[in-house]
Amino acid sequence: MSLELRRFNPRTDAEEWNRYVERSPGTNPFFRTEALRLQAEETETRPHLLASFKGQEAVGLFPVFEYTKGPVTGAFSPAPRSWTPYLGPAVLNVDKLKQRKADRRVKQFLEDCIEWIDEELEPVYAKFVAAEFDDVRPFVWNEYEVRPGYTYVVDLDCGEEELLNRFSSDARSNVRNADEDAYTIEEGSGADVERIVEQVSQRYEAQNRSFHMSGRFARRAYDLLPDGAIRPYVCRIDGSFVGGILVVESDSTRYRWQGGVRPDDAGIDVDLPINDLLDWHVMRDGIDAGIDRYDMVGAGVPSINRYKAKFNPRLETHYEITDGAFGLDIVVDQYRKRR
Repeated sequence: MSLELRRFNPRTDAEEWNRYVERSPGTNPFFRTEALRLQAEETETRPHLLASFKGQEAVGLFPVFEYTKGPVTGAFSPAPRSWTPYLGPAVLNVDKLKQRKADRRVKQFLEDCIEWIDEELEPVYAKFVAAEFDDVRPFVWNEYEVRPGYTYVVDLDCGEEELLNRFSSDARSNVRNADEDAYTIEEGSGADVERIVEQVSQRYEAQNRSFHMSGRFARRAYDLLPDGAIRPYVCRIDGSFVGGILVVESDSTRYRWQGGVRPDDAGIDVDLPINDLLDWHVMRDGIDAGIDRYDMVGAGVPSINRYKAKFNPRLETHYEITDGAFGLDIVVDQYRKRR
């Protein structure tokens, strides 16, 4: 029996799609229909929720966003300039199969999706980001360009003391020697979600760099997704907000989505290693919750890598997959700036 490709409606089929998202080990909360609809609204795109089945058993999921401006059409996953950490294809119910059969199903799933995108959307440009998904060979075989990207991941399958002992000496010292009476770190509120994004935006502006994500988008994601899907960790001194990290959480992974701005970048003069303490609390709480991994979301900027590397992470690869006329993502960026 061959695979059947189905297209789900993000509103009427929301519950069924979300059930498959919850069963896949390669998804995160931004695969859920609530987040897909929000991304589409934010980026003025049309979502197409592709799912592959072997009989009644789901094999793969691939949410794709159609962007159209005049005669130009593009296919994206995640949506263009949505600042969603990862999307792209994800599989389920293949781990139990022998390698040969698993490879065959994944290959057909992706080739069916690629064929649907080519025939139904006819994009002049396509860009997908695949993470926690290793077999991108069908894209290569279909003449897509596949480039590796990198992120740092801290394994949380240990106790707190063992994890702390893996850190560099300065990170351990920063955590152990910080005066606990001088600060508080806790999960904040929806208002803190917006504060964190605003702090990041101010840092980008100070560096004359573009930052298109709005606090409204992050706040709506926080409000729409299930409790705990987005966790705003905030550090306060004398009751005042001084820094924070937005964490996206799946069943197995915490993602360092936004935040972690250095206090001096934000115009705050404090004598505390705020970001070391924030990251430590995120990891420590992850251990307590039975989370396996802390994905620090990115390992491609040398200056930032020096900070992340002191937590002794391992390097993982994800893939940027493109096809067609180069630069449509830049056109989208310019269009959104005008908005």
